[in-house]
Amino acid sequence: MRVLLIKTSSMGDVIHTLPALTDAQRAIPGVTFDWVVEEGFAEIPAWHPAVAEIIPVAIRRWRKSPLQTLRSGEWSRFKARLRTTPYDLVIDAQGLLKSALLTRYVKAPVVGLNKASAREPLASRFYTDAMDVPWGQHAVERVRQLFAAALGYSVPEQTGDYGLDRRSLAGNKSDLRYVMFLHGTTWDSKHWPESYWRQLAEWAVSMGIQVRLPWGNDVEKARAEFIASDLSGVDVLPRMSLAGMASMLAGASACVAVDTGLGHLAAALDVPTLSLFGPTNPGFTGAYGASQRHLAADYPACVPCMQKQCTYKPTAEEAHQFDLQREQPFCFTRLKPQRIQAELLTLLKQGAN
Repeated sequence: MRVLLIKTSSMGDVIHTLPALTDAQRAIPGVTFDWVVEEGFAEIPAWHPAVAEIIPVAIRRWRKSPLQTLRSGEWSRFKARLRTTPYDLVIDAQGLLKSALLTRYVKAPVVGLNKASAREPLASRFYTDAMDVPWGQHAVERVRQLFAAALGYSVPEQTGDYGLDRRSLAGNKSDLRYVMFLHGTTWDSKHWPESYWRQLAEWAVSMGIQVRLPWGNDVEKARAEFIASDLSGVDVLPRMSLAGMASMLAGASACVAVDTGLGHLAAALDVPTLSLFGPTNPGFTGAYGASQRHLAADYPACVPCMQKQCTYKPTAEEAHQFDLQREQPFCFTRLKPQRIQAELLTLLKQGAN
């Protein structure tokens, strides 16, 4: 059986789909998947043994220059590729109008989420079968349920298995001892304060813990350099490909992360990770896996606000108690470095046993 899977982005969403592939592979001998995915995340599906072919799509880039996309022939070649292989089924695991539109170019039954379950209800009009997958549960479990309904098996009771080989991806880094600080994320409101990262790095040096700091753009690089400044044993990594980053994560003893795609990748590699949540809800999109620990900034006035920018106005008492220039977003004052230090020590001890 050959299935076309459409799950284009984001990094976390792509990673959240991997356990469903593992479920399907175990339930249906011989099933294989071709995966339509954004070009920036095309390395991830290749790590799963159920994926036969990766079909990169560049919707983000094409939107910026649609005329150039048409003139270059990229769009025509992409459509032709979808029509080349005869598929038994198409699964749109994205539930967006942009992903549903891609299914029009494949001559096979299409399964997706119904209008009550999809992020964009209009997408359900494009499906042969639209499945009801209730909200209010983790994204990994929702995708697992969609695949099970589409392919006709029961969702396994055990925690989902990402199907990745951590030791193989780590390579010669598996014998080293270091912790990764995954400090970069998309929303301003999801950033743990830089001053807190710096305090955590200073503490790590005092404990003899090696720290490595990745970055993906100039802003993140500047933050990493601030965190590591004049600290022996805290290293700013060179810019890496996704595969290189996966290798570095796979070799880590533990990670401290904000709500970020790299945190989900660490979870997929079963790296013990302490994830810090401010405006978002870890129950729905937290790092999923047996070795994951979530700390939520349970500030009663506004968390989880699900806002990209913090709009909370501290009281006069709070303004006197905290440094409002450096301790932002304010909800993270509930997750001070001292608390993270204790949690990280526990995580490292558990990993060493």
